[in-house]
Amino acid sequence: MGKKLMPQLPGAYAVESQDKLSPPADHLKAWNQDYAQRGRIWGGSAKDLPQLAAGSLVLEMGCGDGKSLSAMPASWNVAAIDISIQGLRLARKARPDASLILADGCRLPLRSERFDAVFAFHVAGHLLLAERLALAGEAARVLRPGGRLFFRDFSVEDMRMGQGEAVEAGTFRRGSGIITHYFREGEIAAMFSGLKIDLIRTHGWRMKIRGEEFVRSEVEAMLVKVEQTPLRGQ
Repeated sequence: MGKKLMPQLPGAYAVESQDKLSPPADHLKAWNQDYAQRGRIWGGSAKDLPQLAAGSLVLEMGCGDGKSLSAMPASWNVAAIDISIQGLRLARKARPDASLILADGCRLPLRSERFDAVFAFHVAGHLLLAERLALAGEAARVLRPGGRLFFRDFSVEDMRMGQGEAVEAGTFRRGSGIITHYFREGEIAAMFSGLKIDLIRTHGWRMKIRGEEFVRSEVEAMLVKVEQTPLRGQ
């Protein structure tokens, strides 16, 4: 079962029963090692988060060390999952009031149609194709009708595209064992086929490393779970 870290989940999106969490794949185990050795990997906090109503039930998939959690308004009711216990310990310091669960985003131990919003920031890109599709299906499942999913991940225009060992098309493993997939916009609609795209864009920014300028680039999308209209006679 997904292991909970305090505080407890409100009953509105309580954890369902689940078999024991399966051992993570090697490319996911690498996160525990990275967080244990380096502590907080991601500096600062996430920028330009969407505006949501006070009291919104929000889930972050793959919260890592809490970079996005730390930027979420206190008025949101926030839950977050991650495969790394080391990452969750760091996330708890970043957002003490969040409900944190050690769980696999490809198999969420959460009830269906409970969340007003799901955040998937730089999580799908660290999965293989079959895992990305499973995560997308789970994100759609736990969203309530009318709920929104917010997606960010690196694009094929990013400076690191192509670095490391190729393991799948557009997916590369670097020295630590962590994999990264670099997205094209068209992949998002195919991956989240159960949701409707409201916005999608690729944007970049420049950064300097040891005096040399590089381009970072990510795909950003907002998707909505459309309420199904009952067929006549049902």
